[in-house]
Amino acid sequence: MECDKCPSEAVMHAAYSGLHMCEEHFCASVEKRVRRRVREDNLLPDDASIDDPETWVIGLSGGKDSVVLTEILADTFAEDPRIELIALSIHEGIEGYRDESLDASKELTDELEIQHEIVTYEDEFDVQMDDVVEDDPENMSACAYCGVFRRDILSRYAAELDADKLLTGHNLDDEAETALMNFLEGDIRKISQQFDASLGPFDGAEASQTRGEREEFVPRAKPLRDVPEKEVALYAHLRNLPAHITECPHAEEAFRGEIQQLLYKLEEKHPGTRHSIMAGYEQLAGLAATEYDDDNPDLDECENCGSPTTGEQCRKCGLLAALEAV
Repeated sequence: MECDKCPSEAVMHAAYSGLHMCEEHFCASVEKRVRRRVREDNLLPDDASIDDPETWVIGLSGGKDSVVLTEILADTFAEDPRIELIALSIHEGIEGYRDESLDASKELTDELEIQHEIVTYEDEFDVQMDDVVEDDPENMSACAYCGVFRRDILSRYAAELDADKLLTGHNLDDEAETALMNFLEGDIRKISQQFDASLGPFDGAEASQTRGEREEFVPRAKPLRDVPEKEVALYAHLRNLPAHITECPHAEEAFRGEIQQLLYKLEEKHPGTRHSIMAGYEQLAGLAATEYDDDNPDLDECENCGSPTTGEQCRKCGLLAALEAV
């Protein structure tokens, strides 16, 4: 099958658009969508300059999504002095898993010549995820613990690195799954919070207040969220990027897995379902954010670590205390 844009052989067929694309046009399409998202979300403000550059911290796990995002952003802004990219990787303490992805991250950042910071759960919390899974004092999934610890490190280190934005490699499938999960759970407040996580453009202070953002948090962005997961994987393969494509051995999010399979079936029968979900969800999240804007709880400081929290102790410190008590 020929590419729809040139006589070259097609390497993929996008059922949602009907296009067959060769390697060159496919890779260009992925890059175009990421750059368009950067532009449409106004991630680079008009007043950014050489004298006052933007610092973007990228959560680089070494998996296909974060590797592809880092590669495209580094290529896009390689000659732009208004942007400084910093990669931030986290070692959770999972034997035989994270070491290889960190090697991939180091290889990529060395090649791209961008700053690379590595943080470990052991250094930050004196725990390793393998031990957390074994002890499990709260009777939760591994992902529940890890998500809390990971979010804490990403937020704290983004702030310490004086980041203007914290970028993560969430793809279209990730976002559509989260949207559907939030809707099925009937959690409108969580939907409004999802809008804060870069479902709307960064339009300055007025827009930030409308979305209920607080100065304690570095704004998050997801420039890869228009690209399906399989296309991210194909891009990484075609560009020969050093991505570590292996699922975490502790991954056990049953509900998300069910939603993932549901979306696979819907997308196969009705191409474009993921895009439709996100188009509607973005509008719904914006309305929900406006509704809950004046209903945001006042934040105090955690009595242990000083992180913003609605109670005396943040969730991270509560989990660490439970682990210490085992």
